[in-house]
Amino acid sequence: MSVRNLDRIFAARSVALIGATPRIGSVGSVLLHNLRRCGFRGELMLVSPHHSEIDGLPVYQSVARLPQAPDLAVIATPPETIPPLIDELAARGTGGAVVITGGFGERGAEGHALQQRMLEAAQPALLRLIGPNCIGIMVSPIGLDASFSHLSPSPGDIAFVSQSGAIVTAMLDWAVPRGIGFSHVVSLGDMADVDFGDMLDFLATDPHTRAILLYVEAVTHGRKFMSAARAAARVKPTLVLKAGRTGAGARAASSHTGALAGADAVYDAAFRRAGMLRVDTIAELFDAAETLALTGNQSGERLAILTNGGGAGVLAADALIAAGGTLAAPSSATLARLDRVLPATWSHGNPIDIIGDALGDRYSAALGALLEDDGIDAVLVLNCPTALARPAEAAAATIAAIAAAKAARHRLPNVFTAWLGEQSAQEARRLFAEARIPSYETPDAAIGGFMHRVRYRRNQELLMETPPARTGDFVPDAARVRAAIAGAADRDGAWLAPEAATALLEAYGIPVAASRIAADADAAAAAATGIGFPVALKIRSPDLTHKSEIGGVALHLADAESVRREARAMLERVRAARPQARLDGFLVQAMIRRPGGIELLVGIAGDPVFGPVVVFGQGGIAVEIVHDSAIEFPPLNAVLARAQMARTRVWQLLQGYRGIPAADIDAIVDVLIRVGELAADHPQIRELDINPLVADSTGVIALDARVRVTSEAQRLAIAPYPQSLESVGHTRDGAAVRLRPVRPEDEPLLHDLAAHMTPEDLRMRFFAPIRGLSHAIAARLSQLDYDRELALLAERDGTALGVVRFAADPDNRSAEYAIAVRSDWKGRGLGYLLMTRLIEIAAARGIGELVGEVLHENRPMLEMCRALGFSIAADPRDPALTTVRKALAAAGEGEHASHCE
Repeated sequence: MSVRNLDRIFAARSVALIGATPRIGSVGSVLLHNLRRCGFRGELMLVSPHHSEIDGLPVYQSVARLPQAPDLAVIATPPETIPPLIDELAARGTGGAVVITGGFGERGAEGHALQQRMLEAAQPALLRLIGPNCIGIMVSPIGLDASFSHLSPSPGDIAFVSQSGAIVTAMLDWAVPRGIGFSHVVSLGDMADVDFGDMLDFLATDPHTRAILLYVEAVTHGRKFMSAARAAARVKPTLVLKAGRTGAGARAASSHTGALAGADAVYDAAFRRAGMLRVDTIAELFDAAETLALTGNQSGERLAILTNGGGAGVLAADALIAAGGTLAAPSSATLARLDRVLPATWSHGNPIDIIGDALGDRYSAALGALLEDDGIDAVLVLNCPTALARPAEAAAATIAAIAAAKAARHRLPNVFTAWLGEQSAQEARRLFAEARIPSYETPDAAIGGFMHRVRYRRNQELLMETPPARTGDFVPDAARVRAAIAGAADRDGAWLAPEAATALLEAYGIPVAASRIAADADAAAAAATGIGFPVALKIRSPDLTHKSEIGGVALHLADAESVRREARAMLERVRAARPQARLDGFLVQAMIRRPGGIELLVGIAGDPVFGPVVVFGQGGIAVEIVHDSAIEFPPLNAVLARAQMARTRVWQLLQGYRGIPAADIDAIVDVLIRVGELAADHPQIRELDINPLVADSTGVIALDARVRVTSEAQRLAIAPYPQSLESVGHTRDGAAVRLRPVRPEDEPLLHDLAAHMTPEDLRMRFFAPIRGLSHAIAARLSQLDYDRELALLAERDGTALGVVRFAADPDNRSAEYAIAVRSDWKGRGLGYLLMTRLIEIAAARGIGELVGEVLHENRPMLEMCRALGFSIAADPRDPALTTVRKALAAAGEGEHASHCE
């Protein structure tokens, strides 16, 4: 499921509290109090077999006696009563339930069985469940507080979704006195049904929500979460605090929610790839809430620091640089203006130290100058208490300067404040809270708030960067890989033989050192002679993975006799160390001479939640000690691969040092991309370890590789490129065109397509006069989530002739489509060809209907829609538009169709 019936919960017009009681201090009593305290405008009904009236409200003895089916039920009764209650509510037509009660997943097998019965009762009617074991939900736009929190949130435009009820109440306790408001506060608890993916999908399109905060202990469905997170983070700042960074923390999180937690580094990669921003502590989450609530989008990252204390300014500058931020360089005009309004002893640079005796007028004049400088994107205003300064007056002057600048300018940099101290700063912080200006207690915290905005912006820019088109026409030999892993997959968890691992790499174009298999010492000597000296000699055994640890590897063997002698000695060493190991002879390998080469690690690892990930880092025998690696999700492109490499320390070595030229970065990038393709094409590969991959200025070569396969395929968290949808079609005049899904690197083709459309054709497509596509629009149209979106490009001789696309809702019930054809190819049936193919694909995916909007005057498009069987009706929201619909194969009720495997 996804967003189905969530509107019945978060826009409920009637609520039933099941388990209501007047007993002071009970959960049922607190829930009733909270439901009545925020002005819920719908109907409130109470259910309890023990009472007939509570606080003047009638009480119904059972769900069956309710006068109507409630949109939402809030349940606080013993665990064993929940499944039959859900069954009754589903039969009445209730849309959703918040199950406050605990005692399910966290109780082991018995609790899991009870939870499963609850889900089975809800499923036939698509009744959605939040919880169990949660504190409840709060929805400010409708005045609903269906929780047992001690405080209700102030209205606002931030949504907060948490697995932990304790973190919810802590957030509210911090936010309410600061005037930080929320649109939604949702405690998910054990996430038996509604999970983070569902909430992200819902909140991404919620008009009352501008930003999203998450407290996460575990994700339950990797691909669903990634699709929802990518969609939400594209349109709204989305920040996440993930608990369970350590092994002990992860175990505690698992016992808390009954959910399986994957490796923290994989979660980090997931959040980054989705475009979300991760924070590390609860304090940082609180600061992030204030930043999001009280600042706008950050247009740049150049920060000016205004202070009355030089030390505080230096600390802020240090924190900024340490966090990867940028100090602004005030313009000469701004510096001249500051010279006129500040004492001669001011710092004459950034940080702008206006001296310790600064009163309000000096703050106002300096801040006014900074806010008018187009080279400054944000300002941090600091105040240190002194006997000569009045902090509250300085705060009032700062607020007035911001208000004046806001009235005079369309563009206003974000302003952050930090009034140091406690007693002297209290009144100033109160003034900032009333004026809705972010205020922090320390320079470090203020810099952290600014960097939240900067890092979010950087994440989005990275994801919008267009990767270069890959050169060459290499096609992996997938059949060779399938043959290599076929036998081992039958032996679940088996490691491939070295020659099979080598064949796997060769099939995907990854350079490997020449090697041969030898049955005994004499055959090893002959094989070495054939390869050429020097060589490396390695023992072959399906039972040994780290051969060097037991003397199973010998290097730099210079002649046949050395090989023969070492082979015999190696057999003795290995048999003595591991007498039970099966020995299958030797692998003889060319000894690669790369004096300036850097040993790297490239591989695939499996995660229980998110599936396969690609690992890159420093290689060699000390890899576990060095701990220098970065993780990325397949599939990769050149931009993502370079960013992954740049997150490691070995990246600096790859740039060249002390006369050693830079390594061939493009060659390493190509290996990472190909390893990502391996993970996508062959999900039975559970582990791949290329160590070392030696890189220098001439290229890369793999010296050793281990591959483990399983019979169970892993599902990628991000749907890969759907190559099976590539085809060739013909227009009415017989012209052959290639039809294929759009890739991220196709952005230049989309720009060229738009450049060959007339202004009128562009207006028909985008409903407004445009001269071409901006980078932001073209990147959005070419960087797709293939799990929910598809764009088909028609091309001929490398030229884009047309494109058609759909974007499906999370439930796969409906997909919105759009089409554009190059103007000089109109009238040849290309649009009809593209639409026909799109309809076929949408129907195969189980999408319920295709929906589009067409300008009334676009008669050719409307005629084509009629010919394709679309219904046509005027759009009630816009008289200039016509809505067209085509019913397709019915999507599975309540199920998100599986596709793009």
